Amino acid sequence: MLERRVTVGSRVGLHARPAAVFAKAAAAQPVPVTIGKDGQDPVDARSVLSVIGLGARSGEEVVLRAEGPEAERVLAELAEVVATDHDG
Repeated sequence: MLERRVTVGSRVGLHARPAAVFAKAAAAQPVPVTIGKDGQDPVDARSVLSVIGLGARSGEEVVLRAEGPEAERVLAELAEVVATDHDG
């Protein structure tokens, strides 16, 4: 399983719209992806409510994990989504 750490770029963190944008991008991927924070269990990245439930704030680091033949590409794409400010 590959993992990538990324800092949340949206000013409001992964709430509402940023979480929905991320979950939609994760759901479009050919491999399952999880997202988590240190000290918390990872959650299904396709679930908007689970992503919001992480409580990831702007500037906090999250961990994306994926497994499969396209995992590296998927993590790079999703890391860019997390790092982008979707509230600007």
